[in-house]
Amino acid sequence: MQTLYTLNTLETETPTPAKAQKLLQEHFGQTRSLLVYLLYFLSEISRYAETDAHQRAGKHLPSEADRNVNIKLAGNELLWKMLEDAALKEQFSKEKPEQVIDRELLRRIYQQMLETPEYQQYIRQEGREKAEEKKILEFIVNDLMLANEAFVAHIEENFTNWDDDGEIVVQLMTGYIHKPGHLDFKEIVSADKADFAKGLLQTVMEKADHLQSLIIPKLKNWDPERIALLDMIMMKMGVAEFLYFETIPPKVTINEYIDIAKEYSTPQSGQFVNGILDNIHKDLVRDGNMQKTEYKKH
Repeated sequence: MQTLYTLNTLETETPTPAKAQKLLQEHFGQTRSLLVYLLYFLSEISRYAETDAHQRAGKHLPSEADRNVNIKLAGNELLWKMLEDAALKEQFSKEKPEQVIDRELLRRIYQQMLETPEYQQYIRQEGREKAEEKKILEFIVNDLMLANEAFVAHIEENFTNWDDDGEIVVQLMTGYIHKPGHLDFKEIVSADKADFAKGLLQTVMEKADHLQSLIIPKLKNWDPERIALLDMIMMKMGVAEFLYFETIPPKVTINEYIDIAKEYSTPQSGQFVNGILDNIHKDLVRDGNMQKTEYKKH
């Protein structure tokens, strides 16, 4: 949807299939960049104890507390599996998150962490239990990073896709913390999802006139030129799924685009998109033009 919207707003050139696929890949790349940065920020908080210890020990007159900063977190076993992951190191090298990071914000979050009961309990425990190693990293992510308004504002300022991709990226991040090294950062979206996205994009572009010819008669008193661009794009995507993606149940298609319309378009868009898609779906079924798997005779 984002790619189609961008293509429809281009004024200087006519969109080509190659341009569309390149733009889609750029959107996937933005998702990867956001994930890599969040992992980098987590690693920097976790390792900040070493920086803190070095700075405090270097004071002119260091106190006993200055000389005994607890650096257990910096040696977190899951953290070091992450940092030793060649794939993640490659992304750090490419993305250069150190150029984006807010060091003062990092320091403040670290200082906040030192006062929390969760951190105090972690450093009091002897040894390294895997469950506890994972628990403290998840605490940093959920309670110190994502729950921090200043951190979220920092992310929003540097990553315009946060509102769109934040939820899925946090899920990916949590999965990576549980099992460092398992993620293929070059294919941040699974192969089947990437193929679906590419196929849907290509289909909507190639069949745009036919899709619109099914939509316009259902608009009744609406002027097609006055329909919100996003609404028209979503309806074309929905009709494309009806006609050319036989394994997707029609109810799933309709419900998905209702949710997307409510999230991204106008307050009335969910009901509007629902009505149009539902009417088109009924006509396709009536006329025998719905080639869904469940409609086929075996």
